[in-house]
Amino acid sequence: MAHSEVKHDYHLVDPSGWPIIGSIGAFTMLSGAVFWMNSGYSAFQSLAGQPWIFIVGLVLVLYTMVGWWRDVIKESVVRGDHTPVVKLGLRFGMVLFIASEVMFFVAWFWAFFNSALFPHDVSIGQWPPVGITTLDPWHFPLLNTLLLLTSATTVTWAHHALQHGDRKGAIQGLLLTVGLGASFTCVQAYEYSHAPFSFGFHHLPLIPFTDPAHVSLSVGAGNFDAIYGSTFFMATGFHGFHVIVGTIFLTVCLFRAIAGQFTPERHFGFEAAAWYWHFVDVVWLFLFSFIYVWGQSAVTFA
Repeated sequence: MAHSEVKHDYHLVDPSGWPIIGSIGAFTMLSGAVFWMNSGYSAFQSLAGQPWIFIVGLVLVLYTMVGWWRDVIKESVVRGDHTPVVKLGLRFGMVLFIASEVMFFVAWFWAFFNSALFPHDVSIGQWPPVGITTLDPWHFPLLNTLLLLTSATTVTWAHHALQHGDRKGAIQGLLLTVGLGASFTCVQAYEYSHAPFSFGFHHLPLIPFTDPAHVSLSVGAGNFDAIYGSTFFMATGFHGFHVIVGTIFLTVCLFRAIAGQFTPERHFGFEAAAWYWHFVDVVWLFLFSFIYVWGQSAVTFA
């Protein structure tokens, strides 16, 4: 039966060890993150505050990604197992993955708008909070917006070239897109290093204000710094992480295009990367519009 002629369009994958290896890596990474972020954990003093377990788990996860996706590429390019039905399933899978990413960012936007629209609910009085100097949206954030919008055109150029058998144009478009993505990351890293606020809590002098019930309160300025910084860095930082992932994704596609693995009929790996990149672009437009521009002088409610 195993060697008989296949009479269906579906791909029955061979037994693989990657799921269990990836699961072990993810569990190790999660456990390591717990130890790393709890330096005062008394039960395991030798591991508390140390990143080594996390790093081991991360290496296992990356190893799984490389090996598993290498096998998927081999199934498509070498063995020809990706029939039209299989390709349709891959497309549905990518769409569902991007939908889950949308929900992921909804959580960060929810946290931001909850604090920005109803600052009294989180005991900060106003938004932006007192003592917070926001970043100028028309400086580095605008530059990053232009970089990402330009990268959206270059990746579309690469896709169009690939559909028409223009391998040289696809490689050039991918080279530009990868360069623009890397430039975005460098600009954001510089912006973060010069941000006038931080992510964490700081014990600063108390600042008095009055809450909606007209009760005088004194709240540490560190609360303001932590709430604003955490909502800002979690939303923009995770987007920055997705830009890095997308840049790596497109870099792999660049090497595959150079190797001649894409054809006008078979290039879903590139399509998936392009979809992901456009998703990253759209999320950034929302981040720029609301967190950088609108967040400078948000309309709040008592």
